[in-house]
Amino acid sequence: MPETIRGRATSIGRLPVRRILPYRHRRSVGPFVFVDEMGPVDFAPGEGIDVPPHPHIGLSTLTYMFEGGLDHRDSTGVHQTIEPGAVNWMTAGEGVTHSERTGEALRAAGHRTHGLQVWVALPEGSHDVAPSFQHVPAADLRVVERGGARLRIVAGEAFGASSPVAVHAPLFHVDATFEASGEVTLAAAMGERGAVLIDGEARLGEVALERGSIEVWGADEGDAVLSGSTGARLILLGGPALPREPLMHWNFVAWEPGAIERAKRRWADGGFPAVPGDPG
Repeated sequence: MPETIRGRATSIGRLPVRRILPYRHRRSVGPFVFVDEMGPVDFAPGEGIDVPPHPHIGLSTLTYMFEGGLDHRDSTGVHQTIEPGAVNWMTAGEGVTHSERTGEALRAAGHRTHGLQVWVALPEGSHDVAPSFQHVPAADLRVVERGGARLRIVAGEAFGASSPVAVHAPLFHVDATFEASGEVTLAAAMGERGAVLIDGEARLGEVALERGSIEVWGADEGDAVLSGSTGARLILLGGPALPREPLMHWNFVAWEPGAIERAKRRWADGGFPAVPGDPG
């Protein structure tokens, strides 16, 4: 049977968030160690999101918007507007600083914001790679039609198709929209499997999915059947279970305590690179 993990309500500045992972009894689903559902929230003209420059190590972030948008800037010099359906994959590796803010046009007009941000732990041996950023427009993602669902392969590999995003370990991140009531099988070979309900009604096995939560099907529990009604939308994510639990502190992920302590001192001492165009 799947395990239900209900998100906890919190906020990042003016942005309401449901923090779904990590959870005290479930620290990861495959290599995914952090899942935040952002919004949905309506901003009046002149309002928006301002997440000032902050550091990361040892992980990749994926920011995926359903509505609205964000301006991403990072210390590698990237400035990219994050738009609905596009992939924005930042690998922190040995260390990166980035900011996320509502762009001027959206802020002036007023808008609705809804999205998901996840973190993927980099495997041991790749945790200190050079930082990088990948942007893939929505139109460049592969789509698979199966069981009444339209499956957009956002990252990794699933359902016989793969995303153009370069990842450091096996995983899958899929945007599933049911265009007719139907069923999709999440095979046991996919590893640990999680489903986050974004809209509509769906079930994983016999369990009805809840908004603001994740249903997790373990790697050793056999195939899982996902059923959705017409109009249901979900994010499916997971992959092979991590060999052991990584360490997490604030925005840092590492495999040994020394790396966390060095990152904390580095940030306190101003040793992380600045973000061009955003003094923060």
